[in-house]
Amino acid sequence: MKLLVFAHTPPPHHGQSYAVKTLLENFGGDCRKQKIPSPNPYGIECYHVNARFSRGLADIGEFQGAKILLIFWFWLQAVWVRFRYGVENFYYVPAPGKPVALYRDWLVLLLCRPFFKKIILHWHAAGLAKWLETVGSNRTRSLTHNRMKYADLSIVLSEFNRQDAEKQLAQKIIVVSGGISDPCPQLAEKVLPRRRALAAARKKILAGEVSSPNDPAGIVRVLYVALASRAKGVFDAIEGVALANQRSPLQFRLTVIGGFASDAEETELREFVRQGGWQDAVEILGFVPAGQKNQAFADADIFCFPTYYSAENQPGNLIEAMAFGLPIITTRWRSIPEMLPENYPGIVDPKSPAQIAAALRLLPASDFSGPLREIFLRCFTLERHLAAMAAAIRSVE
Repeated sequence: MKLLVFAHTPPPHHGQSYAVKTLLENFGGDCRKQKIPSPNPYGIECYHVNARFSRGLADIGEFQGAKILLIFWFWLQAVWVRFRYGVENFYYVPAPGKPVALYRDWLVLLLCRPFFKKIILHWHAAGLAKWLETVGSNRTRSLTHNRMKYADLSIVLSEFNRQDAEKQLAQKIIVVSGGISDPCPQLAEKVLPRRRALAAARKKILAGEVSSPNDPAGIVRVLYVALASRAKGVFDAIEGVALANQRSPLQFRLTVIGGFASDAEETELREFVRQGGWQDAVEILGFVPAGQKNQAFADADIFCFPTYYSAENQPGNLIEAMAFGLPIITTRWRSIPEMLPENYPGIVDPKSPAQIAAALRLLPASDFSGPLREIFLRCFTLERHLAAMAAAIRSVE
């Protein structure tokens, strides 16, 4: 089966672009760049139009005249691939509820749909259906429906996400969860024993059986990995750590890893920490190499990601945290509760630093490493994801 992938790979670096990169790499790469297509076990030949409209995170969703010209350039590539290689299946990732990105989708689908027999939409972001109903005008709803309706296949990441595809009357909807390569295959031997020993020691500290001043178990390492923005919850995570430190014999230390959408946002965050006097409790590292990030996951005791980002769906950083068996504090938001065990105590309301602090005081003495790691192995491995993606895509044949 031949598939035109009309979507961009990093940069910019975010979950959607990494997912496209992963799909291409494992489905044999771009056949346009190969004299003989690389065989792969999934039976799909990809032809890639790298539809990159933004150079960096700050450009995403912003209007720039050059983006209109790029749409026509990418469209010409798509049409050329359609007839040069006989590619009849068109894969596209719709935007969330952001006007400029949505206008781009209208134009791309208006130009491209007539040339392809099968249209596959892969809904990485969530919330478009609700945005159209509560924010979008009647004209916006109508134009979006006219461009996206009756897709042959809509792939969604979760049951929550299904409503976005249903709103556009997709002919077929298939749920395919995200997936990543196992970043810590030696977790059971190298990480879990240490983490469980620390949890046992912290249980004694919290019970007042031992003091913590010189005990390494008295320091709880909290990790945030994501775009360091207010909507992704980094300010709430910092404030939650500060509140937890006021009422616990344990001391919480937060490490923030992730890029910034702008210099102004980085300045605002660092000033927030300085004004609170939390420099000893918060370390802001910014973007770091993959090896350093994975080591931070392995060394951490708790992962904190209290997002309320409007397009959040199934965050890849939570999948990474589960792969490391890392107890999670996150929000009751979009698809996130579907990812975690029922009645999981680390789920808090959005914009709730006090609830984050309460969860931070609870989780250090709990052992959720095994159950969370099991969810990763059962639901979010790369092998499972790729097999499900290939089966979904081939179902339109």
